[in-house]
Amino acid sequence: METNQPEILTLKNAMGSVLSILNFGASLFSFKIKNNKGELIDVVVGPADPEVYTTAQYREENKCFGGSIGRFAGRISEGQFSIGEEKYSVYEEYEGAHLHGGKKGFQYRFWNIDSVSEGENPQAVLSYHSEHLEEGYPGNLKVQVTYQLTEDNQVKITYRAETDRDTIVNLTNHAYFNLNGSGSVSDHFMQVNASKILELDERNLPTGNLTKLKGHPKDHRESKLLGNRELDDVYVLDTMENETQVQLFSPLSGIKLKLKSNQPVVVIYSPESLPDKWQYLAQIDEKFPAVALEAQNYPDAPNFRNFPSSLLKKGEVYENEIVYSFSVK
Repeated sequence: METNQPEILTLKNAMGSVLSILNFGASLFSFKIKNNKGELIDVVVGPADPEVYTTAQYREENKCFGGSIGRFAGRISEGQFSIGEEKYSVYEEYEGAHLHGGKKGFQYRFWNIDSVSEGENPQAVLSYHSEHLEEGYPGNLKVQVTYQLTEDNQVKITYRAETDRDTIVNLTNHAYFNLNGSGSVSDHFMQVNASKILELDERNLPTGNLTKLKGHPKDHRESKLLGNRELDDVYVLDTMENETQVQLFSPLSGIKLKLKSNQPVVVIYSPESLPDKWQYLAQIDEKFPAVALEAQNYPDAPNFRNFPSSLLKKGEVYENEIVYSFSVK
């Protein structure tokens, strides 16, 4: 179903959890789960009014709440990349780099609602057709995302994409989490199964080098308090595919979140603050209100031969499977 109006799709399971998806940006709009007191709280942070997402002001702030990021999540340096002998120019503005798919990436587009199922393990399927040279990227790209809520409180997000000519693809979800359902994430504990992070320059662009985390303050291989720290780091994962990569835990609510994916890195982004222009679904603090866990390929991968390839060839299928597993202690 095609529409140019914000529409929220709602999935419910037998445990009383409620997952809400917004067709604009195929965004993870809300996820309500019971805490250790049996209260239903929303652990996803975003503007309460879905109309906000469609505004120019929302794009200018570029916080991408729950959005499906594409064609390429993260940064691309110097506003260009090459496929074979062909060079392609892309929009370059953010700190001298192309970011999150450009001026109007997938998170700022209306997606088609293909299907919504109810009952056990309900799911919603949305799709988007990105035309050849949209935002500078070659190839007509067909993208589909499936959101599924399982009966044991897993939120499964699966991105698939196909192209009619060689292109680059790196999709992810940009949901912000606060497992208290309010306040700050400073009291959350985080564990990341990564012994290295990607070295970034002053513009947050990769240098191509990896930094070992042994003895480093950003080493989270053991569960450690987040505290009052702004984070924007690319963790290079040690785990095998579909093993637990990140764990986030709130002692206050008793809620634990485990992230699994088939991707090589996870970008962990916890801004010091979020825009105060909008009312949010949760009563968040001004400081360190949320953290995003973005499973994806390396940023700027097209410009580094030593990074995993982001090339999607004609006839191939791109797939990114992200599973957020929630439990309550």
